[in-house]
Amino acid sequence: MQTIFSGIQPSGTITLGNYIGALKQFVELQDEYNCYFCIVDQHAITVPQDPAQLRKNIRSLAALYLAVGINPEKATLFIQSEVPAHAQAGWMLQCVTYIGELERMTQFKDKSAGKDAVVAGLLTYPPLMVGDILLYSTNLVPVGEDQKQHLELTRDIAERFNKKYNDIFTIPEVRIPKEGARVMSLQDPLKKMSKSDPNQKSFISLLDDPKQIEKKIKSAVTDSEGIVKYDKENKPGISNLLSIYSIFAGKSIAEIEQEYEGKGYGDFKGDLATVVVGALEPIQKKYYELIDSPELDAILDRGAEKANAVASKMLKKMEKAMGLGRKRK
Repeated sequence: MQTIFSGIQPSGTITLGNYIGALKQFVELQDEYNCYFCIVDQHAITVPQDPAQLRKNIRSLAALYLAVGINPEKATLFIQSEVPAHAQAGWMLQCVTYIGELERMTQFKDKSAGKDAVVAGLLTYPPLMVGDILLYSTNLVPVGEDQKQHLELTRDIAERFNKKYNDIFTIPEVRIPKEGARVMSLQDPLKKMSKSDPNQKSFISLLDDPKQIEKKIKSAVTDSEGIVKYDKENKPGISNLLSIYSIFAGKSIAEIEQEYEGKGYGDFKGDLATVVVGALEPIQKKYYELIDSPELDAILDRGAEKANAVASKMLKKMEKAMGLGRKRK
């Protein structure tokens, strides 16, 4: 089986966009691939975090991975900081990465813009991400369109390392979902839905209650035309809502358009809220069963043990290739 690696930062409760663009895909992939799903808490500290809240977010994200359907018997779920090889590999890969490459990263430009001071980790964390991926001989990395640049850097660094030292790394390919890869903000449908958006109405969290979901969908920005029709360029708001409806209801966009022919946005939004609430109800039920359970800790312990075993082997290969440590007989 080919290997898939993916990581999500524990920087807040994940959104409908994260679920559609990532977690929903992961559930399908775990049957076909050898999957490593990582909570990348070391990436999260490149920007200020409250320690107690970060720990809470880490546990919450782990519970959500399982609640949406990740099976720990099929996939390896673990926390990045519990596998020391990630930080070690990240440092070694920094030493084959050029500053110019890091300065060109779009996320660094976005997160550092207008700041009086920027921590070094915000600039240098892409090699840590590269290490995350390469430690597991990853073949495919499922990412949203906004992460393509990081995957291109991963391929460049892996090829550079292989050429300079030893041919030990698998060169990973990007896997971008065809549908639902980019769910847009409910308040500004021209930008991606994000859990870090200061406007709480712009995103739906997987843990929002039914009233919150209904309120957010009913206040979603659309247009004055009142026709339920998919037209991404001219009607981005309603097009975004149609995409969400299609994915959760299991219907084609054409079917939904036909269903709401002659009806207004009020009817459509009300029904969409019902569909989303119904889809999230079993996820939320499972989440609250897991969040404070010893079962969650046991799963994370097993995941860390397995990830450590695999990552440590690759780390030793890296150290040997670069000439680190003592030569052992």
